Amino acid sequence: MKLFLDSSAFAKRFVNEEGSDAVEALCAGAEALGLSVICVPEIISALNRRLRERIVTPTQYRQAKQRLLEDVRDADIIQLTPSVLGSALQILEESPVRAMDALHIACAQEWGADFFVSADERQLVAARRAGIKTRQA
Repeated sequence: MKLFLDSSAFAKRFVNEEGSDAVEALCAGAEALGLSVICVPEIISALNRRLRERIVTPTQYRQAKQRLLEDVRDADIIQLTPSVLGSALQILEESPVRAMDALHIACAQEWGADFFVSADERQLVAARRAGIKTRQA
């Protein structure tokens, strides 16, 4: 199965929270993992926010960042092409999602994902509307 994770889902691999076990199980059963090019910067941003807010320690931040960078080596990184941008615009016109959410969905479409995984219900509805099967993170 080709599994595409948005940032909210992929982050659960590096920060233990509700849904982390489900994401790990989905990843274990995947033949291929797809991520948008914006996924890593979004997760690093979230980790840095947690570091500034002292939710994670500097050591925990470094460990999570290292695991993140190791994991993306095995993933297919989907770039922002004219086709992806066109799909994202259509998604934005058809669904009440944010721009970054639409870009994740458009990348999943471009890659031909079997399943799109997110923790955001509005994004999951938009992905289904775009013709992609979904799983909740």
